[in-house]
Amino acid sequence: MGKDLSAEFAPARETFAEADDVLGFSLSGLCFEGPEAELKLTENTQPAILVASIAALRVLETETSLCPNFVAGHSLGEYSALVAVGALKFGDALKLVRQRGRLMQQAVPAGEGAMAVVLGLEMDVVDTLCAEAAQGEVVSPANFNGGGQVVIAGAKKAVERAAALAKECGAKRVLDLPVSAPFHCRLMQPAADGLERALKDVAIQSFQIGVVTNAEADVNLSTERVKPLLIEQAVRPVRWEESVKKLAILGCERMLEVGPGKVLRGLAKRIAPSMQLENFEAPADLPRIVSAWNL
Repeated sequence: MGKDLSAEFAPARETFAEADDVLGFSLSGLCFEGPEAELKLTENTQPAILVASIAALRVLETETSLCPNFVAGHSLGEYSALVAVGALKFGDALKLVRQRGRLMQQAVPAGEGAMAVVLGLEMDVVDTLCAEAAQGEVVSPANFNGGGQVVIAGAKKAVERAAALAKECGAKRVLDLPVSAPFHCRLMQPAADGLERALKDVAIQSFQIGVVTNAEADVNLSTERVKPLLIEQAVRPVRWEESVKKLAILGCERMLEVGPGKVLRGLAKRIAPSMQLENFEAPADLPRIVSAWNL
């Protein structure tokens, strides 16, 4: 993760070196060489994705004339978005997401929570069947990803009941997700409480580029609302479909996914087919983006 960018571009190398210094261990070594089992631990995965994303962003800022009108991030990606606009310092964000990973892992005992993705049902239908399946336990939509894809999360048995109901309601597919905890549901309240404590000592800087937030799918430009929205994000669903539609309403005609993978590009293609979409994670992506967008 980020190895090829770091090999070719100084800003990427410097970003990984900064992360190693901030965290006090070689995150770069873990990202570049593994072991994969250790990298998959959420307390390592979250800072790894953040540093790879910011490394890619800094390469773009150096090599192109990129200047976004708005930014947005999916779940963890909201922290990268806040770094991108200057609301969060990179070092602060790294420490926060490492702690966030630990808090999320600790919030629910192993094996007691679950997540599943429901394909082919509308958001309101999934919301209704989760309410029916709860039976005194927690199960609710965790990600409204768009294109008929809704992720649900909660107590293991409740998720299983909701998955069965989804199939009865005509879902095309229901797939269990191999996750370590049930993210973005009320079971994450201990993590939200821990994040609130962790955020107390973090300074939020003023920013001029609007952030479309997960919790509200609306533009935030207020420094005072950054922390509450990040805390809410831990226990509320990621409203990604609405976020992309909001960007389209605001007049955005192009979207660039920055960092590992191109999942968000694929989701956005289903939500806003007319939008021009690109992703940047490796050196080979740069010429294509520069050519397509005249950056």
